[in-house]
Amino acid sequence: MASPVTTTHLATLKSQGNPIVMVTAYDATMARLADRAGVDVLLVGDSLGMVVQGHPTTLPVTLDQMVYHTAMVRRGAERPFIVADLPFGTFQVSVEAGVEAALRLVKEGGAHGVKLEGATGQVLEIVRMLTSHGTPVTGHVGLIPQSVHGLGGFRMQGRDEANARRILDDARALQDAGAHMIVLESIPSDLAATITGALAIPTIGIGAGPRCDGQVLVVNDLLGMDDEFCPSFVRQYASLAGTITDALSRYAGEVRAGAFPPSTQP
Repeated sequence: MASPVTTTHLATLKSQGNPIVMVTAYDATMARLADRAGVDVLLVGDSLGMVVQGHPTTLPVTLDQMVYHTAMVRRGAERPFIVADLPFGTFQVSVEAGVEAALRLVKEGGAHGVKLEGATGQVLEIVRMLTSHGTPVTGHVGLIPQSVHGLGGFRMQGRDEANARRILDDARALQDAGAHMIVLESIPSDLAATITGALAIPTIGIGAGPRCDGQVLVVNDLLGMDDEFCPSFVRQYASLAGTITDALSRYAGEVRAGAFPPSTQP
């Protein structure tokens, strides 16, 4: 069995120019399949609020729910590095509350590291405190979904020079605070390339073009499990919504027709 992925391994992948593969996972089954496929990093994202729970944003997700889903993912995966999101309302309250929430994700959920959005002074202090005690932290800049209302919706960020400079400065500040990796979401490809070249730590893009050190997608998106919505930057590698619907329809039909279970079954 391959050795577990570590922060050192991820840094080596960047230095050698080898792309990092990250996907989201919310349960043990998907974690096991992603592990089998050779995925490097599993993100237990607060995107579960939209993908699993059916909310329009990530804001309703609670810390208890994140701990619960992280623990499931940890039980299903052996090799990937597991990163868990700090949900909205945990790290905005205070530095102490943010650190305590992060430690719950590690101690109770089994995460190898945590991710939090933005680069305010409070966020940077949380990053410094966690990393100084050996807890890896992934940053997140560009479109930060927990600030969706303040940003005016799920819109690309960094289009103008001032905002592009701010995002670059935020990424540098997170690296200086001790972050070991940064997610770049929904920013122009040229800006993502500039940030990637300016940082010593890996960048992971989502809707940020091909010139990041790695890529992340929501697993339900890339598997085509929602046939009513798909972000423009997603490539679907399967169309499981139709496959699953067809399988369930055939099952329902056989049950109603008395064909399942078969009469020969003991």
